[in-house]
Amino acid sequence: MSRGSGPERDLPECFISVDVETGGATPGDYALLSIGACLVDDPETTFYVELKPEDKRTTQEALEVSKLSLDILATMGEPPADAMQRFADWVGEVVPEGFRAVFVGFNAPFDWMFVADYFERYVGRNPFGFAALDIKAFAMGRLGGTWAETSMSVLGPRYLSGRPLAHHALSDAQDQAALFRAIFAEPAPPRKDTP
Repeated sequence: MSRGSGPERDLPECFISVDVETGGATPGDYALLSIGACLVDDPETTFYVELKPEDKRTTQEALEVSKLSLDILATMGEPPADAMQRFADWVGEVVPEGFRAVFVGFNAPFDWMFVADYFERYVGRNPFGFAALDIKAFAMGRLGGTWAETSMSVLGPRYLSGRPLAHHALSDAQDQAALFRAIFAEPAPPRKDTP
């Protein structure tokens, strides 16, 4: 899973599984609360940080899912600028020279929009660039199934022994890495001729 090509660089790719926990649905309205990441091919090479919440709304539902406490994060969380710089530094350290970092997520659009927003505001650049690899979309193409068949309730029993995601950013990033590796190892379905 380390080779790739593209019109922009023809650089080999370093896949990084990323998961976030947030205070709600969009970065414009809700705070990023934690980030977990690991190398897809070496899930023990990890990054984790909990962030001091910005002055934004949170939903009780989101906090119940993540089990994070705003009071604890306000005291113990890292300021967003420090957290994002540490994340950018970690990406720079783990991605080999001459490779490009590829953000991998399960429902990547959600996680990527928070990470991209915070990187742009606090670091001034996103080391992952402007795109992300979504495991759900990848599974749909690789396995030849429907969008409904890319839910964790379908993929988890097949590839993760049925264990649910923990909704802890690092643990989930590591499970996502295992899921992506397993789906990547599946043979691709035969291509259909298009008219």
